[in-house]
Amino acid sequence: MKCPFCNAEDTKVIDSRPADDNSSIRRRRQCIVCGKRFTTYEKLETMPLMVIKKDRSREPYDRSKIEAGIICSCHKRPVSTKQISRMIDEIENELFSMEEKEIPTHIIGEKVMTKLKQLDEVAYVRFASVYREFKDVNTFIEEIGKLLSTGSRKEDRGQD
Repeated sequence: MKCPFCNAEDTKVIDSRPADDNSSIRRRRQCIVCGKRFTTYEKLETMPLMVIKKDRSREPYDRSKIEAGIICSCHKRPVSTKQISRMIDEIENELFSMEEKEIPTHIIGEKVMTKLKQLDEVAYVRFASVYREFKDVNTFIEEIGKLLSTGSRKEDRGQD
């Protein structure tokens, strides 16, 4: 690590400790040449994830877009911000563990819908109606019918 004061390349680490919820390491360093101290942060370098949109264009992955869609779907529903944050963390873990550089939006959308369906069926239908671009009321009713038939199968097996 180069010294920011004299540009010497010889520095030594005086102290290291975790920073930012253990996602990085804070290091106190001292220059061997001029003796001045400075702090550096070491963070795991992650590969940027690109999202392939429906029109085949690409853009960098943006957590806030998923978050905005889920928050909108959960508006006035009994879903806490903690539950939403946990759900997004789970979705991101699944996406990043795929180890792909590019992921189509339909995969992200399906993962969001799967998680929403487990969390709150009304929020799921809201999200699905926008994501799947329901063209009319019949499509909306079909989706609700699927939910009801799945729910009745759960009741037959004594599940909730």
